[in-house]
Amino acid sequence: MPDNSEANIATADAHNLLLHNQHAISAAIEEMTKWLPENGVGSVATNAIAAMETLETNAQGITDAIMRLRQL
Repeated sequence: MPDNSEANIATADAHNLLLHNQHAISAAIEEMTKWLPENGVGSVATNAIAAMETLETNAQGITDAIMRLRQL
């Protein structure tokens, strides 16, 4: 069986970048959810909070995948 450790490292590194993007997007949405209710658009804030929950769930899945790849 060929050694795929370099491919696994590259894949894990790419996943790390995706995870950083997830966190940045989540932070941006969080800032908007603070601003929206103050400006009369609370219903949009509710939708933004739901999006943040999805990002958090997916971030955990990405983290798990990174850890598995780094162990191979």
